[in-house]
Amino acid sequence: MKYAHVYVLFLMFVFHTSYGQDQTNTSKDNIKSETTDTLTSNIWDIEQDRNGNIWFAASDGVFRYDPRDGKSFTKITGQLVSEPFFSVFEDSKGNFWFGTYGSGVFYYDPRRTDGKSFQHFTTKDGLADNSVMPIYEDKAGIIWLGTAGGVSRYDPRRAVGKSFRNFTTADGLSNNDVHAIVEDKTGKIWFGSRGDISVYDGKSFTTLTDKDGKTFRNVWSMIKDKKDNIWFGADGLWRYDGSSFTQIDQVGAGVIIEDKKGNVLTSIGGPIFRYDEQSLSDKKPHVTVIKTKYEGPRNLPFGMLWANDGSIWIGANRYRYDGKTLTDFKSAAGQK
Repeated sequence: MKYAHVYVLFLMFVFHTSYGQDQTNTSKDNIKSETTDTLTSNIWDIEQDRNGNIWFAASDGVFRYDPRDGKSFTKITGQLVSEPFFSVFEDSKGNFWFGTYGSGVFYYDPRRTDGKSFQHFTTKDGLADNSVMPIYEDKAGIIWLGTAGGVSRYDPRRAVGKSFRNFTTADGLSNNDVHAIVEDKTGKIWFGSRGDISVYDGKSFTTLTDKDGKTFRNVWSMIKDKKDNIWFGADGLWRYDGSSFTQIDQVGAGVIIEDKKGNVLTSIGGPIFRYDEQSLSDKKPHVTVIKTKYEGPRNLPFGMLWANDGSIWIGANRYRYDGKTLTDFKSAAGQK
């Protein structure tokens, strides 16, 4: 959906030499769904769809979990590819997009039952690069895909083969390794990258700077909150109110989400920092630290979701936080 959370980078250079084939043919036999009682691999993105199902983009596939049933995880992607899935996104029409590292992007129509529910797009089809991270839909229904080789703009109204338009540094993009995408209230598209923030107005790109003329380096994540402020994690946590930038914290953010109350939650792989909605307009909002059991390396990205029931799903070590306790969701049985 167009207001979905934003996606972040998973140390792309680790995989760069291992993956990258153009695979445009998808066999019907390779897309049989499977069920499992456990999630065993890293979770890089989490999304809740319009029906309340929780979707996980993991190193070994895309999984769907129905919290009303709670019996098992369904692996939607079957044996499509062996490369990791790093993003899952539901568009405004109820279709899904799955970004991979090295195998392009998959389009999934859950309503089709004729064995043709998947479409596969790679560089052979016009995609900028086969490593796809953030996926975003703007107000006009255009799908934007951030890749390791620039930005791809997909117009579903155009014929296949003419649907993609790509943007790179040659067009004014600050860096081709794009981590995050968001549309501001004026309709401009922001791109966070390994380099700086680029803003596209439909004609040209502008690189943003702070009041001192410094650019924002290594932008991992971005969201637009309910008040139309843009939040992003770079060399610290920043907020843009439409006229000026405010550094909220010196600690950056690998992932940023907003809950139903308007609180902003961030993390870099360890504790979760919750910035209170009542004080967000302050230069230094009130922050609550939610400790997790994650003891892995910091600055690794992972999925984080504020679910409809008020719980937080955390991809790092696969935990669910209900406001009081942490529950392991590696197994479906643990959610009952």
